[in-house]
Amino acid sequence: MKAFVFPGQGAQFVGMGKDLYETSDIAKELFEKANTILGFRITDLMFNGTDEDLRQTKVTQPAIFLHSVILAKTLGSEFNPDMVAGHSLGEFSALVTANGLSFEDGLTLVYKRALAMQKACEMNPSTMAAILGLPDAKVEEICASITDETVVPANYNCPGQIVISGTNAGIDKACELLKEAGAKRALKLSVGGAFHSPLMNPAKEELEKAINETKFEKPICPIYQNVSTVAETEPETIRKNLIAQLTAPVKWTQSVEHMIADGATEFVELGPGSVLQGLVKKINSTVATSGKQ
Repeated sequence: MKAFVFPGQGAQFVGMGKDLYETSDIAKELFEKANTILGFRITDLMFNGTDEDLRQTKVTQPAIFLHSVILAKTLGSEFNPDMVAGHSLGEFSALVTANGLSFEDGLTLVYKRALAMQKACEMNPSTMAAILGLPDAKVEEICASITDETVVPANYNCPGQIVISGTNAGIDKACELLKEAGAKRALKLSVGGAFHSPLMNPAKEELEKAINETKFEKPICPIYQNVSTVAETEPETIRKNLIAQLTAPVKWTQSVEHMIADGATEFVELGPGSVLQGLVKKINSTVATSGKQ
């Protein structure tokens, strides 16, 4: 069985999507539609902008979504998923490609999500850090022991690799304790805020209203969501999980394990970069992985 997976923030690069725009009429039409919906020419920033342009959350998230979704739309019958999943932002790409959301509604929600997250970051100066070489339970235990600051596990990427999220002071304290506990690395990330933590609550409240006003359909195949990690097909459940996702951890390891348990033998990554292929291989080295950009 074939699983298609979609990357999240951090996979962007200058020039992303340009080949698609220049070689496919379908892609060109959808990119131009996106420019109209967003009210600015995101294609100019994607194809010819700077790294700094693309690092702005309000640009990064719609850019990665567009690259992933439009790529899937150009594949025709080659896009034949038995199941889909996306890492954080990538969950929106997965939903649109599986016809659970329209292209227009998906892009609108992603842009609103990006703006709301940007605003929440400005309200609460905060950050994230990658922790390598410790069991999940140890990272959870140390984060829970810090009670005077906010710090929580945010991304369960693969065994031995967790990203934590919290206030600047909370992350500093956690990194020290995790290194003392034997972490191989505790590396602060150059991100704008504490994604997938309680510090995103203001963004969650804003996004909840937009998601509740959006029409969801039953997808053509199950989607394995970051919050529940299991196969979901009911629109109302999918909607609730999408809202919860902003403040809950991305359980990527557990999602991939459930996809494999349910029969996935091949994972195809659609969108910029190849990060998810690497994570899938670290979770289970026996499955086939490939990608398209």
